[in-house]
Amino acid sequence: MTELPRETRVLDAVVSLVDSLLVDFDVVDLLTELTERSAQLLDVDAAGFLLADPFDQLRLLAATTEQARDIELFELQAEQGPCVECYATGQPVSVEDLGAEEARWPRFVPAATAAGFASVHAVPMRAAGVVLGALGLFGTSTGELNKADLLVAQTLAHIASVAILQGQAPSPSTVLPQLRSALASRVIVEQAKGFLREFLDVSVEDAFTLMRSYSHANGEHLTDVARRLMTDRHARPVLIAAISEFATPRTY
Repeated sequence: MTELPRETRVLDAVVSLVDSLLVDFDVVDLLTELTERSAQLLDVDAAGFLLADPFDQLRLLAATTEQARDIELFELQAEQGPCVECYATGQPVSVEDLGAEEARWPRFVPAATAAGFASVHAVPMRAAGVVLGALGLFGTSTGELNKADLLVAQTLAHIASVAILQGQAPSPSTVLPQLRSALASRVIVEQAKGFLREFLDVSVEDAFTLMRSYSHANGEHLTDVARRLMTDRHARPVLIAAISEFATPRTY
């Protein structure tokens, strides 16, 4: 089968994501899809969204893989790396050879290279003159993002900003409550992932995939499923059983 041109795939992704914004949607689920689309369209191996809380501290909101999640969390702990720099300056960051940047990010570079990454990039999320966060992109081989790549990445970051603001006209007074809401949604999803990991004896990544598959199949918001899992003790056994049905049977 002939692969579609990238321009077609980009337009398809944008149309699909914008369509999602026109109906009732879950922000964490949509931003997870955005990270997945980013990795596919930009030929990188992982992507993640970092969002600033009302205290100007970046928090992880979505990531394509556990490796991306871990390196984004390390970036926050080390307070250095492409997303941290992108958020601070409000400008895109593109590093085609991570090994050459150890002097720039002495703690981040060894951790990222140890995780298998060789190039890193980031574009800002903005609204109403406020930088909301950054989209981070991670490649396992060296290489730059050209102007077309950066335009695609920035477009996806803009869609993410619209998703977080959920259609409200952005201003400093409307942005902050939406940031709080998005971050709160991520917290409950993370709690539910950890709970399912322990209960079902699966990886954190698999726990998230199972919960997301269940929410999609049943037309429910991912955050609502996570909240019900963590707060409704009476419904929890039935819900866990239903979620577990989406697990791929093990082969021996």
